[in-house]
Amino acid sequence: MFIDMPPGTGDVPLTVFQFLVIDGIIIATSPQEPVSKIVSKAEKMAEMINIPVIHLVENMSYFKCPDNGKEYKIFGESHIDEFAEKRNLKVLAKLPIDPKISVACDKGMIELFDGDWFDNISKILEN
Repeated sequence: MFIDMPPGTGDVPLTVFQFLVIDGIIIATSPQEPVSKIVSKAEKMAEMINIPVIHLVENMSYFKCPDNGKEYKIFGESHIDEFAEKRNLKVLAKLPIDPKISVACDKGMIELFDGDWFDNISKILEN
């Protein structure tokens, strides 16, 4: 089961961690530097209550321009690979900013969205 929670270390994650049996968590982040501090706090909180951080996902990693195909780092250069390496974690995906994702979410049809960012995730999580 996957549970999408708000960022940070507030009451929601603490409640979930206390009342559900959790095998591990995947932390979602974004390229901005202050976010890595929040991720570090979430990682420390999980560690304190013996829940392993399994992997990382970076959201809003880039924007791929439909006119020229170039990728633009709207929120600056990513540091997730260095962050993951220091903590011996894998980066599962780097998700783009894509208006089509928002449309699919708004229509309640995200599961039908055709994106290849998570193609290998099931294999990684099984291992």
